[in-house]
Amino acid sequence: MVLITIAASWLAYKVTRVDDDLSATITLVQQLKREVSSSDAAGAASSAAQIADKTESAKKSAEDPVWTLASGLPWIGPNLSAVAEVARSADDVADLGIEPLVKIYDSLDWQELIPKSAGSNLAPLQNAAPTVSSAAYAVAASADRLNNVSSDNLLPQVAGPLDRARSELRDAATALNTAADVATIAPDMLGADGTKRYLLMIQNNAEARASGGIPGALAELTIEQGKLKLGKQSSATELGAMTPVLAVEAEQRQIFSSRIGKYMQDVNLTPDFPTAASTARAMWQQKTGERVDGVISIDPVAFSYLLGATGPIEITNAEVKALATNRLPLVLTQENIVSTLLSDVYDKIDDPEMQDAYFAGVAQEVFGSLSDAGGDAKSLVASLTRGVSDGRVLLWSASPAQQAIVGKYRVGGAISGPNVPPAGFGVYFNDGTGAKMDYFVKRTVQLIRGCPQDGYEETTVRIVSTNTAPADAATSLPPYVTGGGHYGISPGTVQTNIIAYGPAQAHVESATIDGQKTPFAPYFHASRPVGVLAQQLAPGESTTVEFHFAKIVQHTESNLVVTPTVQPVKDVVLPTLDASCQEG
Repeated sequence: MVLITIAASWLAYKVTRVDDDLSATITLVQQLKREVSSSDAAGAASSAAQIADKTESAKKSAEDPVWTLASGLPWIGPNLSAVAEVARSADDVADLGIEPLVKIYDSLDWQELIPKSAGSNLAPLQNAAPTVSSAAYAVAASADRLNNVSSDNLLPQVAGPLDRARSELRDAATALNTAADVATIAPDMLGADGTKRYLLMIQNNAEARASGGIPGALAELTIEQGKLKLGKQSSATELGAMTPVLAVEAEQRQIFSSRIGKYMQDVNLTPDFPTAASTARAMWQQKTGERVDGVISIDPVAFSYLLGATGPIEITNAEVKALATNRLPLVLTQENIVSTLLSDVYDKIDDPEMQDAYFAGVAQEVFGSLSDAGGDAKSLVASLTRGVSDGRVLLWSASPAQQAIVGKYRVGGAISGPNVPPAGFGVYFNDGTGAKMDYFVKRTVQLIRGCPQDGYEETTVRIVSTNTAPADAATSLPPYVTGGGHYGISPGTVQTNIIAYGPAQAHVESATIDGQKTPFAPYFHASRPVGVLAQQLAPGESTTVEFHFAKIVQHTESNLVVTPTVQPVKDVVLPTLDASCQEG
């Protein structure tokens, strides 16, 4: 009896030690995050060492003979085993993940990685890649082990920390896998091993296309050791029609027509950016004879994000200054660049060719500023990250190995594959006016989850669109903006083709406009159901379109992707609504 009492007291002491060590670890991890965020390398190294000490102490306590013996007992045993697994995982993460990463972190001068006129020092990032990949593997393995621990019959005091540890490790594994992927492909894509050439497409949101806007300005972007340089510039109009027309995959040709393969202006009628980008690359080669290593897309709103990091830019190009001639600003800022490129240029410059020239000239100024960026590296990365999150910055690589990695992420812009959540929805807009009226269209998109039917989920996608153009748009706006009625649409009216995608294997069953059932075109693309209909909006008019998706087999949280427009994406995508469902 005395031995049992002593063993119980010893075990209680060890449990307390483990709890104290793991609690201290949590506090230290938060401190480490702050130190990394503020570039405090010395502080981060100290915190990492303390984390390793605490996790090692917790692991040793959980491997104590008395603890190991008690882990085989009923009731208390599974709880002790679960705590021991958390301690072992924490120690593995500290030894194999945190400490190696903090060591290489000190070798990375993030300010040296941002673009400069003399290029960037990419060697430290190349050297760090193996360490980051090993750390990612270790953390992922620890996360898998914790996921295999059964939560059944665990005490709340154990189950709660176990769930939190799982969540923390899942998030850490995701972040590290991303970092490992970036470290693996970024140096080569930035020209560390030889010059890379990319086709730069600047999407004009004033004329909507599924991935953002019509590819107005085009340029060849050369990257060598991180140094950016814009070469040959052109426009979609200048390239003209493709002869012969490029082949388009059958499903997409049925939905979006063969125009995808005929005109550069229409390559992104499809929301699938790998399709649009590979087609654009082939068109560029057909017309210029130049073969690029990939395609990068960006829009003027993303430009505004970049100017927030680099600061305003002054127009220095003589041709662009001549086009502006007191009509357009000579200093572009985060606040005025979007309205300048998507609206004012059409009001102040009559000739469409000169409009394209101004657009291209400004793009060159922005990338020149980016190449000589003297701003904070963290701000620049944050601005690019925001652009990627919004779908305003997209990337495709002609290298299959690199594209396999790019395709895993939002920046790849694919409508199928690992970057698309199981219950993924998409709403995309294609201009049918043949003009620049989308600058005036305001939209909201919302998912409304219905009550399950026969074990399947149901969701309605609601799109509310308003034409905010002035009532006299037909006469007050330039014909180039309204279309002038040349494409059968009354000046001032906006026609939009709305395309809604549902989750794979679901069905799109019906559509309504302002509550009235309406015909629509149903399709499938990559096993995802697609509904398409056209709407027209006169100035001041607002319309609500709904698509009803049923037979949804995924019972997970829904996700919604939309065409990035002039509006902030956060203002377009509204929170999901859930129907009130009664059992029986």
